[in-house]
Amino acid sequence: MRASAAVAKILRQEGVQYLACFPNHAVIEAAAVEGIRPVCARTERVAVNIADGLSRVSGGRTIGVCAVQYGPGAENAFGAVAQAYSDASPVLLLPGGVERARRGVRPNFQAARSYRDVTKWAEVVLDATRLPQALRRAFTLLRNGRPGPVLLELPGDVLKEEVPDELGYVPPRRSAPQGDPADVREAVRLLLTARAPVIMAGQGVLYAEAWDELRTLAELAAVPVLTTLNGKSAFPEDHPLALGAGGGLSTPGPVTHFLKKADLVLGVGTSFTRSHFIVPIPPGKTLVQVTIDPEDVNHDYPVDHAVIGDARAVLAQMIAEVRAQAGPEGRRGDDRVAREVRAVREQFLAAWMGRLTSDAVPISPYRVIWDLMHTVDRRRTIVTHDAGNPRDQMMPFWEAVVPHGYLGWGKSTQLGSGLGLAMGAKLAAPDRLVINVMGDVAFGMVGMDFETAVRSRIPILTVVLNNGAMGGYERYLPVATARWGTRFVSGDYARVADALGGYTERVEKPHELVPALRRAIAEVEAGRPALLEVLTREEPEYPTFA
Repeated sequence: MRASAAVAKILRQEGVQYLACFPNHAVIEAAAVEGIRPVCARTERVAVNIADGLSRVSGGRTIGVCAVQYGPGAENAFGAVAQAYSDASPVLLLPGGVERARRGVRPNFQAARSYRDVTKWAEVVLDATRLPQALRRAFTLLRNGRPGPVLLELPGDVLKEEVPDELGYVPPRRSAPQGDPADVREAVRLLLTARAPVIMAGQGVLYAEAWDELRTLAELAAVPVLTTLNGKSAFPEDHPLALGAGGGLSTPGPVTHFLKKADLVLGVGTSFTRSHFIVPIPPGKTLVQVTIDPEDVNHDYPVDHAVIGDARAVLAQMIAEVRAQAGPEGRRGDDRVAREVRAVREQFLAAWMGRLTSDAVPISPYRVIWDLMHTVDRRRTIVTHDAGNPRDQMMPFWEAVVPHGYLGWGKSTQLGSGLGLAMGAKLAAPDRLVINVMGDVAFGMVGMDFETAVRSRIPILTVVLNNGAMGGYERYLPVATARWGTRFVSGDYARVADALGGYTERVEKPHELVPALRRAIAEVEAGRPALLEVLTREEPEYPTFA
């Protein structure tokens, strides 16, 4: 059989059901023959975002795969792969490559060489007989260790070669190593002897499917839990010990209160990376870290104690050790911390309720988020945001109650990524309502790919917050430059989406929000993508970590 067919057969063995793509690439047709559904986007960047969203919501159990053509396809995909790399998302990118005789001849683009700084592994396959081994290596790296994208460049002439029908391919398994028992004992001792410990849970908890273990540990030790932006939904935010997510630029009051007073921070499934989009850890804290990747330790903050292992495996060890050191029930029944969490949360919400329920016109974006949250069934909903204002306004107030119910992203901030991520999330969880909240400028970058959702029958709800401005950039755009069109934008995005074939409404008054949301959700649940354009005012004020 042809090498392109061999690639498709291996993808099928790996459980791949969808191939995000942009033509032309021989693997796309071969995958369709194998029963793998191609999802062809308008741009390569969005195609990668679709694969990225699928990987994230499936927890990496199913790997999102994207195939793009040689040259411009591989070049255009770079930003989305960089986004996946910054957020540690396992995506397999299969770009085409120039024929072997032309490699090294300028200006021919060599993806494997150019992508090495934004992938775990980037390689070119120059001999078709090496394809099974190269793909085995790729899926081994995608499933194990710190997640991240992997690239295999496939030259067109290689894909035309004949290979044996018997591939001998065996999918690699995911490993979940336990931590060193002595390290676990010391971590628990530090946790139990701390005066005011806090757990910071990252995306690694979601990939390890360790949310039950995280909850049990928090309850046994009576320790409050905050999550990173990417880890949001790893801990139910309606739990008495939930503080919310710390996003750096915007942070809910309980996170600020408890992180400031903490004497110990236990990071689980987080790299402890400093970023504008991760709440900073104040100095003077004892840091204990549980991570799958030794390279995370001491790479940005000085770590006092580390346990190397899978988040779920290590948390199970820690639960057993808490019971050994503090008794079978640990500190269950001691509700002092929970009562403090409740008091701080109520005070925080009271301070912001005026915005969250505002009747002002233009509509407050906080009112949009509040009404949306109280209209949907959050236990069967996945919501994501875009970069900038939607992220910073949504993250502190949206209460995520189930794993993957909130798809947070943003150590890099490729504007417009949320649309493709939402489509991938819907493919991974077809029984969930999937919502993407984005700004008007983000829609300007990727809005034509709303048609991808229509054409590919991926029913998602997109909410566009249209304030007619590049929100968040006002401090960089003084009046002298703003008068040349660098500050404000315009457009009727509902009409654009209507022309692209989706259900649309434009909402201008607060009392219209909930009825419009219900109508749009009904259309989505009937199988039709929908877009609500909401005319909002600028509100650059966020709850910040001082």
